[in-house]
Amino acid sequence: MSQVRVRFAPSPTGFFHIGSARTALFNWLYARHTGGVFVLRIEDTDKERNSEQFLNVIYESLNWLGLNWDEGPKIGGAFGPYRQSERSAIYREYLEKLKAAGRTYEKDGATWFKLIGERSEVYDEHRKKTVTKVKVEPTVINDLIRGRVERIEDEDFVIVRSDGNPVFHFVNVVDDIAMQITHVIRGEDHLSNTSKHVELFKAFGAPLPQFAHIPLILKQNGPGKMSKRDQGALIEEYQKRGYLPAALVNFLCLLGWNPGDDREKMSIAEIIRLFDLPGVNQSNARFDDKKLAHMNMVYLLELPADQFVELARAYFQGHAAETLALQADAGYFREVMLLSQPKIKGLEELPAYTQYLFSDDYATDPKVKEKVMAKGDPKARLNELIAALPGFDFSSDAAIEEAIKALAAQQGLGFGDYQSVARLAVSGTNVGPSITSLFRVLGRERVRVRLERFRVSAGG
Repeated sequence: MSQVRVRFAPSPTGFFHIGSARTALFNWLYARHTGGVFVLRIEDTDKERNSEQFLNVIYESLNWLGLNWDEGPKIGGAFGPYRQSERSAIYREYLEKLKAAGRTYEKDGATWFKLIGERSEVYDEHRKKTVTKVKVEPTVINDLIRGRVERIEDEDFVIVRSDGNPVFHFVNVVDDIAMQITHVIRGEDHLSNTSKHVELFKAFGAPLPQFAHIPLILKQNGPGKMSKRDQGALIEEYQKRGYLPAALVNFLCLLGWNPGDDREKMSIAEIIRLFDLPGVNQSNARFDDKKLAHMNMVYLLELPADQFVELARAYFQGHAAETLALQADAGYFREVMLLSQPKIKGLEELPAYTQYLFSDDYATDPKVKEKVMAKGDPKARLNELIAALPGFDFSSDAAIEEAIKALAAQQGLGFGDYQSVARLAVSGTNVGPSITSLFRVLGRERVRVRLERFRVSAGG
């Protein structure tokens, strides 16, 4: 078998969609699994909608996801150029081959591809024009995912528009032939185009690639394919929100493929080892942002401390409003970030989660305050805590816990009798890291000031 050559062929007409990323990923995985070649080809013949900005988004998104290409723009290769806008001479050459074979004709100013068979002119009511119908045998596609698919292509179709620009079907096939693509892995929505493409391959006398049409990604809620307008549909969104690319890649590979068991979190090396087209499902995959958020949380939780702190700092640096965190002492910043690591689902939660740790100007949740102050005698517990604080050992969470328990025992109470009011006083809420971790990271003096301030505000 010749070396596998696959391609990802996006159009730079908008931001990078999660469905495009999944198509790129499946092609990349198949190339890496088989020791093949992953080609990036840019379909930029739509001059009115193409944009260099969107082209750069494609490059940046693929690089961020770790989907490096072996041939294509910025790298080159033996079958370039890799932008369709630079391949006009190649398309003219292939068009002449079809003309010489008698497989084209001119009509309405455009060049049409002539299907072989008995022909008749039929008026198409829907399009209000006469079309040429052709009696042909069904086109059989042996799809590696869908199985045997039969389609009847009974109408000649345009391959070069009246303005001289070749259409998608023509350039797509020409490029696949010229670049010696062996496997065409693309979305199921392209299956309806494949019979046209097969007829063009046959007309050129070129070997057919193997087709594999992967399932669509459905909207999270409601019917239909996920579009660029749907929440969570753009890769750029996840970059801005501080998601880990490894987590997103892991999640995307499970949208329509499974490794044959129940495992979900896998390293990229393991995914490459296990990935193969027979494992791709025929049924469409539904997007689930909660599952993605959980996957990201698992990846964040397992990051080495230094790497997590570095990513957290980069996230704060990318958000101009978060200056207080960046002004903090590096050691204190690190302590706060490591305190937060087990608790957050994504880096985007860090500013809100840590706000009270970087500023003494934080709000107290009125509902939480009402609930805490209504149980037991929180003012007395606060006074006892403030009085005992100078004798606390702040060297570790365990030492702080021991000190609070000792205080509680003196009063014939439990640890929890002090915990709620202490947390409310130093953070303004009732959720977050353990109270012992909060005390340790804030330090004795900051804790004392916050406890006393709260005592005043509570009328204690």
